[in-house]
Amino acid sequence: MGATPQQLMSEDETVEDATDEVAEDETIEPTLEEKLAEAIARAEKAEAEITYKDADIINIRKRNASDRAELMKFAGFNLCGRILPVLDSLERALDNAEDGPLTDGIRLTRDNLLDALQAEGVTPIEVGPDFDPNVMEALTTLPATEEHPDGSVIQTLESGWMYKDRVLRPARVVVSKE
Repeated sequence: MGATPQQLMSEDETVEDATDEVAEDETIEPTLEEKLAEAIARAEKAEAEITYKDADIINIRKRNASDRAELMKFAGFNLCGRILPVLDSLERALDNAEDGPLTDGIRLTRDNLLDALQAEGVTPIEVGPDFDPNVMEALTTLPATEEHPDGSVIQTLESGWMYKDRVLRPARVVVSKE
């Protein structure tokens, strides 16, 4: 007798299943040379990653050392900035004081404070005839004249100070402007 369609289908499925099993069993095993080449490639990749990580670690250490040196160099920056108003108060007291022993004491105190600040690297900003926005702050402007051409400093309102190579407080000035 003839096979029914259901029997044919189950025979076809059986044939496909058998073919799949044969294909899975016949997977080609890589040769020893291929395994060696793959292992060498993985080892080279790992060595390259280790080299990059080592370089990163060295760069991080250098950056940290540089940052630490910078912090040490400017460790007194904030303290010196907080002391400047005291120096300004002593200057105002001397400007308004009459000569006498009290004035001499204030002058000595101011001089000692200046010496201590200068020992830490604080220096006054020299205000020249021309406005320098890097170390000066223009609080106001006045019209330019023949005596004070455009961009020149007319008056210093507050002294400026440098801490080593940084501006601690800019000199506050009046500038001529056309």
